[in-house]
Amino acid sequence: MTDKRVSIKLLGDAKEAYLALKKIVEDERKKGVESSFNQTLFRSIEDKIAILKRDYDFGIHIPKDRIGRKYIIEYDVTNLWKVNLSGGWRMIYTLKQPQRENTEVEILSIWLDVLDIISHEDYDKIFNYRGR
Repeated sequence: MTDKRVSIKLLGDAKEAYLALKKIVEDERKKGVESSFNQTLFRSIEDKIAILKRDYDFGIHIPKDRIGRKYIIEYDVTNLWKVNLSGGWRMIYTLKQPQRENTEVEILSIWLDVLDIISHEDYDKIFNYRGR
């Protein structure tokens, strides 16, 4: 666990996927659907975000040589983490420390940018895992 304040932001593809899934779940609930894969996945995302707010290094660190060009080009990342979600889906995030003018002050907050919410198949393609 961490004593640092964690600020979580969903960016790009992750934000789009999250908002689309949220709408599907809302529509399902309006129609009386009480249980579905979409609702399970959405709950899994919400649960993992809550955990990451308390413990930002809860996820699995992705080795630097496995970081996909997509994330380097689009987000200029130097580190990447993943959290396993329901149904084999993954949530990909990076950690950043906010810039402080006075470097002697202890940094008490971390930015956690969620970059992607992807299926296991897409994860394997992006990170070049084959034959598993």
